[in-house]
Amino acid sequence: MPSFDIVSKVDAQTLDNAINNAKKEILNRYDFHSSNSTIEHDKKTNVITIVTEDDMRLKAIIDTITARMFKQNLDASSLDFGKEHNAAGNMIRKEIKVKEGIDKETAKKIVAKIKESKIKVQASIMDEQVRVQSKNIDDLQKVMALCRGGDFGQPLQFINMRN
Repeated sequence: MPSFDIVSKVDAQTLDNAINNAKKEILNRYDFHSSNSTIEHDKKTNVITIVTEDDMRLKAIIDTITARMFKQNLDASSLDFGKEHNAAGNMIRKEIKVKEGIDKETAKKIVAKIKESKIKVQASIMDEQVRVQSKNIDDLQKVMALCRGGDFGQPLQFINMRN
């Protein structure tokens, strides 16, 4: 039976390239000339840590990172912006988590949207992905179009298309 999987992944190498380009751009900016701002990407926990002096610089760094992600064809909705925390002295720390996988709530929304469309497919939640099966490949393509049009709070990719 034809099937495919709906997942949410971010290419780690492309994300790393986008962050490194953002670091270079910030180092060359005049308004960051005497700044002690740092951007670090922990690949194991998939968290981007920003430390800077004030809110204006923090916003500029975040805008630069999202712009670089856009240029690398990454969706910035995969970033989960947390709260700012005070670091040592007058510094501000912000941790940005990169969302990987589809959580249970989002998976339930996707399955509900598919069932509500009345397309003859079977959608099931498997760990951090949603598997969609049907007898007709055209129905699977309709589901892909439906999911592309929906806003689920994170980017979705379609993999493992099988006949």
